Amino acid sequence: MKKVLVAMSGGVDSSVAAYCLKEQGYELLGVTMRLHDYGESFQEEENSCCTTRDMEDAGKVADMLGFPFEAADYKADFKEKVIRPFIQAYENCETPNPCVECNRYLKFEGLYRKAKESGCEYVATGHYARIEEKDGRYLLKRAKTLAKDQSYVLYSLNQEQLAHTLFPLGEYKKEETRQIAQEQGFLNAKKQDSQDICFIPDGDYAAFIQRTTGKEYPPGDFVDTKGNVLGTHKGLIHYTIGQRRGLGLALPAPLYVKELDPEKNQVILCSNEELFQREVTVGEINWIMRDSYKEPVRAMVKLRYAHKGGAATIYPEGDGAKIVFDEPQRAVTPGQSAVFYDGDYVIGGGKIIRK
Repeated sequence: MKKVLVAMSGGVDSSVAAYCLKEQGYELLGVTMRLHDYGESFQEEENSCCTTRDMEDAGKVADMLGFPFEAADYKADFKEKVIRPFIQAYENCETPNPCVECNRYLKFEGLYRKAKESGCEYVATGHYARIEEKDGRYLLKRAKTLAKDQSYVLYSLNQEQLAHTLFPLGEYKKEETRQIAQEQGFLNAKKQDSQDICFIPDGDYAAFIQRTTGKEYPPGDFVDTKGNVLGTHKGLIHYTIGQRRGLGLALPAPLYVKELDPEKNQVILCSNEELFQREVTVGEINWIMRDSYKEPVRAMVKLRYAHKGGAATIYPEGDGAKIVFDEPQRAVTPGQSAVFYDGDYVIGGGKIIRK
């Protein structure tokens, strides 16, 4: 009987993933990752993540299903590999995706090490994605139901990790997952999904950065693309490409954040039409379908999690690439990930970088 370490967040997805594996005959070890201390003043909300209540919920499900469960402390790793780069990205005028980094360094690196130490052959999570072995290579695929697909945040997985990872929910719809949880009497069957930035439950990332660093980020000028001063911004960390709301300006027509200029401490605003571009530069590429590419690759490319994707040609350049879209794409944001697809298969992906 093969042994699997199941990453259990306390939510319905990881609980049902554990149930599915149990039904398939695997021996399970449930692990909740302790990632972050919210502080004494924190009030747990229904969509909070990684809280004491979440750990208790995960433990109760493991007890119901009859397998051992433990909490593992990864707070130091989380601070170093997720929170620190998150802050640095905003300070560098980028908009990070901490879920990508957490998956890369915590769930599929830290937990993989723990799995080997615990005699487990696989790590399993409640992500909606699929893995397929073909000709000795492990391929990452979209979930069967695209509305819930999470392959975008998993593009950094390497062959060793993919070979030892299970995604039991890849064939399921979210409604089916909740139905299984209700049928099994799981207390978290109706629990809301956690928010994207688990360590910032109130969503105010700029205030979190200021509290954590103790720094003040100076105000500067809002300017248009011609250099005309339109007003005063609150500090560059408060803004991201494509943003319209929260600018605090009375303008005759809608304007959006086009660019952040750290040298001049300016937020450059533009019309919606000026937000579109065809070429995107990416670095730190992880290829999945092959070890590497030298020739141009045709793909559907997603520029953020909710992006529908656009047809493009990828021109590999060292450990990066230039992406040229068939049609211009809106609000290309440095720090986010560009993920390349061939149908349901993830070709690879990389981080969008500032030119």
